[in-house]
Amino acid sequence: MSATAPYAGPSPIRRPVAAAALLAALVSLVFGLLLAGAGPASAHAALTGSDPQDGAVVDTAPKEVTLSFSEAIAVGDDSIRVLDPSGKRADTEAEPRDLSEGSTVRYGVALHSGLPDGTYTVAWQAISADSHPISGAFTFSIGAPSETTVALSSQEAGGGPVGVVYDIARYAAYGGFVLLVGGSAFVLICWRGGASALPMQRLVVRGWLTLTAATLVMLLLRNPYTGSGKFSDAFDLAGLQSVLDTKPGAALVSRLLLLGAAALFIAVLFGTYARREDEREKKDLTFGLSVGGGVVAAGIAATWAMSEHASTGIQASIAMPVDVAHLLAVAAWLGGLASLLVALYRTPDIGSAAVRRFSAVAFSSVVVLAATGIYQSWRQVGSWSALTGTRYGQLLIIKVALIAVLLAVAWFSRRWTGRLTDTAVASSGGKEEAAEENTAPAAPDEASDDVAPERAAQLARQRAVLTATKKKRIRDADPERSGLRRSVLAEAAVAVVLLAVTTMLTSTEPGRTEEEAAGGATAATAPATAGPVNLSMPFDTGGRNGKGTVRIDIDPGRTGSNDLHVWIDGSDGEPMDVPELKLALTLESKDIGPLPVVPDRLAEGHWTASGVQIPMAGDWKIDVTVRTSDIDQVTIDKNAKIG
Repeated sequence: MSATAPYAGPSPIRRPVAAAALLAALVSLVFGLLLAGAGPASAHAALTGSDPQDGAVVDTAPKEVTLSFSEAIAVGDDSIRVLDPSGKRADTEAEPRDLSEGSTVRYGVALHSGLPDGTYTVAWQAISADSHPISGAFTFSIGAPSETTVALSSQEAGGGPVGVVYDIARYAAYGGFVLLVGGSAFVLICWRGGASALPMQRLVVRGWLTLTAATLVMLLLRNPYTGSGKFSDAFDLAGLQSVLDTKPGAALVSRLLLLGAAALFIAVLFGTYARREDEREKKDLTFGLSVGGGVVAAGIAATWAMSEHASTGIQASIAMPVDVAHLLAVAAWLGGLASLLVALYRTPDIGSAAVRRFSAVAFSSVVVLAATGIYQSWRQVGSWSALTGTRYGQLLIIKVALIAVLLAVAWFSRRWTGRLTDTAVASSGGKEEAAEENTAPAAPDEASDDVAPERAAQLARQRAVLTATKKKRIRDADPERSGLRRSVLAEAAVAVVLLAVTTMLTSTEPGRTEEEAAGGATAATAPATAGPVNLSMPFDTGGRNGKGTVRIDIDPGRTGSNDLHVWIDGSDGEPMDVPELKLALTLESKDIGPLPVVPDRLAEGHWTASGVQIPMAGDWKIDVTVRTSDIDQVTIDKNAKIG
């Protein structure tokens, strides 16, 4: 949840304490609900199984490869590729077949007939129902493992330079939405005079421009972001058409259409509305703008809710409107905070009444954010282990900590607001205006009719600038106002970090799904590099000269092809020959093996085997059988972390 205590009101001490106590109770409730657990995972689809299984060794070539997922995904022609040991396509290159039944999501690709023995690589990439790209790869072998020339990319789906730019656009979109919606709400609800203030106009317009530009960038980059990862594909018309047929593409287009309506709203707000003098007419226009602007703002917020985490998983029909309310509350609070900061630093006219009205808006936002944040946290995390053991849960902890910091800063802001008055400014302003009238330059002669209007307008502008400058200087000299500016600036700084963390949460795999993926039969990722494995194991076959030590080196000690060396030393430390030496590798966690290895004798007490295939990373058990005579034999084992 994203919230901070509002900071204005008639009781500057008791109300912040009450707000802090309320939020502390709500935060406690969040973590209490995390223990309750819930149903299935809710976003970022995970690979839950495959046939053949990851690392399996099958006797005969299968007719097809199937993959099972935790939730619905979108697939294309190359979403599932099967590559033979030389890197050539072993599948028929047709679009994956949908083999789903009931709640089971499964896709399959057919393989060519007569495939030779060896290690095959399955690489897959798809789009999760929450719009995020997912990918992975694993291997299986026909007959026996073999060397493979397939090099798996270590880059995750949605990564690389395109992913960086897309993520920047995602951050900018949230920031623009906050400034657009929050700034407009601040003008309509808290400070109507701000409609004619140039700094406020610039703030809202920049928010609109930022959101529009970011949305266009995301729409163009959507195809390479979920596919090739190349910027050149951003203008591929066929790829753009395929994006428009997806849920995220439709959401981005809808957002652009709504931004067109938002542009009309801004034109009226800072045009007709700002110039309206009659109070009754202005009141009616305020109501109309509030209703229309609220509908547009809710529609823009819904473009996120309909295409990301809230749109899939458990209770989606509840989660989407909750997400819309959460986003609107974030915008009202953070955008209002940014507007207040601009007003305090850039305009001389905002009074204490406007600040106190923002207090009511901020407090309402706190309540909405707390309630919706509790629900979202329960839905996306659901357990203590996911809270502390997943990246999503850890980001959520950071978010809650930032809220605590904001509460502390907000308490000081409330104290300054309680002391804020407009008396000094009002009285001084009246004296200044009188003085200006007495010292104003005389109007030019009536004889210069063609110069008089231009000169009069210039003098009026100079007088307005002088009056505004003096008012601002008087307000800046007010210690209460200066203290409020500093505390609001501190709040805004923390709020920027909080918004960044919140945006990161929207693109991070929820804790529920990450735990489910870790507990299921997930696919292996690209091989991880590691150093050579060195083992030493003493043995005793029980016979004469049956004691010694086996030393094993596995180089480079990672998945794929490895060179294996074995040395046997007798009890005296000298090289020792034995009649028979055998090894076997087993990955018990994946039910792989035992994979037999029969090394060749290279020299006295030294055996070697090249091209030993280790299909995947893990904690491998290495069994060594040593026979020192016709009847004396022993098998010893030791685990080694490979890859």
